[in-house]
Amino acid sequence: MNPVASELSIFSGNANRQLAIEICQHLGISLGKADVFQFSNENIFVKINENVRGNDVFVVQPFSSPVNRSIMELLIMVDALKRASASQVTAVIPYYAYGRTDKKDQPRVPITARLIADCITVAGAHRVVTMDMHAGQIQGFFNIPVDELTAQTIQADYFASKQLPDLTVVSTDEGFAKNARKLADRLNAPLAIVEKRRLGNEGVTEAMGIIGNVAGRVALIVDDEIDTAGSITQAVRLVCEQGAREVYCCATHGVFSGPAIERLHAAPIRELVVTNSIPAPDIKLLPNLTTLSVAGLFAGAISRIHDGRSVSELFY
Repeated sequence: MNPVASELSIFSGNANRQLAIEICQHLGISLGKADVFQFSNENIFVKINENVRGNDVFVVQPFSSPVNRSIMELLIMVDALKRASASQVTAVIPYYAYGRTDKKDQPRVPITARLIADCITVAGAHRVVTMDMHAGQIQGFFNIPVDELTAQTIQADYFASKQLPDLTVVSTDEGFAKNARKLADRLNAPLAIVEKRRLGNEGVTEAMGIIGNVAGRVALIVDDEIDTAGSITQAVRLVCEQGAREVYCCATHGVFSGPAIERLHAAPIRELVVTNSIPAPDIKLLPNLTTLSVAGLFAGAISRIHDGRSVSELFY
């Protein structure tokens, strides 16, 4: 047991309350009582409705749509818990938005991922738990401990159970190739990589070709997130042009913004697999969508942090 905090408490904002409830079910505790709502003037109000003095508190809040409101809810909840004398406050952020703005790659642009990290720290969080960040270096933006979980073990187990023959794992770009290689190794499958370039600042990309062989094989296209679905649907088109006989797609975070649903509907995808890090859309919108739960993964991490054990135990 953590010698500082005598009791474990879990709270949630409005971004993904169902995930927080599932995490609590795994841990055998009840979700903490709190009022979190927005006034008509768009100011956010938080009130913690139970005693947390001396507790080890975890706040579950992905930065999902509406993103900026989700961020503010988390910051205000952390501040409220700190002022309520919680011993430790850990921000559990299953999906970390603004992850693409992790460096100054153009003149006069911000590093918003660092700004958000600073805000979380200043609000009073003692620790951050997140999952499959867009860029690993974001961990270094924090001056507090960061545990980055991965859904890859859950994804690998799911696809291994399907026993897909002649499987090739396909990375949507060179930047994700290292992570895709790890999944390919877990599935004992070869790796192919889509060559891609980004055009401008509007999230538009152009797929140029494939490194590797997918002809006559089952292609499993993987990425960390599906936002507008431009990258992944271009990858689907390319592997089909190269002779893949069947296509599966997999990502940790299903953002599905803008034209994503329409694009995914039109693409010849046998099955699309994401996790519940972000609330999934209505299955009627995407009938080929499968959502894997990461509640057990986060519950395991929270339990280990609370008990002072290694979080890396989850992956070995």
